[in-house]
Amino acid sequence: MAKPLDDIRILDLTWVLSGPYAAMVLSDLGADVIKVERPPWGDVARTSGPYQNGWSGYFFSINRGKRSIAIDLTRDEGRNLLLDLAEKVDVVMENFTPGTMDRLGIGYDTLRERNPGLIFASTSGFGQTGPYRDHPAVDIIVQGMGGVMSITGEPDGDPARPGGSYGDIVGGRYTAIGILTALHERGKSGEGQAIDISMLDAQVSVLENAIMRYFVTGEAPKPLGTRHPSATPFQAFPTADGWIVVALAFRDEQWPILCALLGVTDLIDDPRFDTGPKRTANHAALEPLLFEAFQKQPREHWLKEFLAADIPSGPLNTIADVVNDPQVRHREMIQEVTHPVAGTLPVASTPVRLSRSESGIAGPPPSMGEHTVEVLGELLGMGPEEVEALREAGVVATEGGPDISELTR
Repeated sequence: MAKPLDDIRILDLTWVLSGPYAAMVLSDLGADVIKVERPPWGDVARTSGPYQNGWSGYFFSINRGKRSIAIDLTRDEGRNLLLDLAEKVDVVMENFTPGTMDRLGIGYDTLRERNPGLIFASTSGFGQTGPYRDHPAVDIIVQGMGGVMSITGEPDGDPARPGGSYGDIVGGRYTAIGILTALHERGKSGEGQAIDISMLDAQVSVLENAIMRYFVTGEAPKPLGTRHPSATPFQAFPTADGWIVVALAFRDEQWPILCALLGVTDLIDDPRFDTGPKRTANHAALEPLLFEAFQKQPREHWLKEFLAADIPSGPLNTIADVVNDPQVRHREMIQEVTHPVAGTLPVASTPVRLSRSESGIAGPPPSMGEHTVEVLGELLGMGPEEVEALREAGVVATEGGPDISELTR
């Protein structure tokens, strides 16, 4: 089966995580992603640990299935190559500080003159407009400024960063959504357009519940540990041998069933707990009673009981548990990818499943500049001798990357 985006070619100038993650999403769906790196070292993510056979696992995981060309865009010859390549692609992606592409002479206005149908996707910390436009930002900066760290962690505890790089990841996903949206619109108008994704905007968008609660109540939400602000019980509980997560959400009819299974039938008609809003209001009194009940049996006992009673529940898994979970394995969410130097590394696959089209990891990540000769020949008709002349002049590279041994010794 063909992949749904196998007719889309992307020139990807992004680096580190937010942009490369967006490009990874599109690559898994079939897009030909050509990663443009700067010689001699390439994407700085190539230096990030942990390492396997001198290769960055971090770079490996989010750059699988892409091709790599290395061009020095500070040189006139390199800029001209990029301008020529932009005529042959559907999308150009970048995640530099706003204004960088214009200063290099390869901004949107310049590129669209060469290719009116081009989609130009920019991902940055704060977007192309506004008072913070020129401020540098990475994941934790936008997580902090976006509010998520203020509602993450235990009550009265220090601020906590969520375990994932959600500042980058959410911005990257919205970048992919923006690109797909612009491609769809181009099918109607025949014209390309620029996409402006702010990582801070993306953080605000996914805090819709917290922002709504602030405006309804007038109180700024605070950290609640694992529990939900308006559904109770809806959190993690300690059992005799591990943790379990349980969610009654908004189904009050399950409260008596849960109490019966836990052996706390006296709580069923307790006026403090007989409705969802009351349980939330009196959570401080209810939680220790439930903790005590849950700790009387091992995790598997409760999971079996709750499954039979149709009460949503699951184990609180470690990452080691997740990658070996039978459901995750059945869905083939962990895929082994083999690179000739880095070796074989299992990585997370795409969650997108289509009934008629294929999806999934296209292949290993590229070595720095691995496809320079191939891409310049394929898209611009340049022969190996022409590319070699550019390589000798330092305009392009066909190999390179960091020496990890130098970073770790």
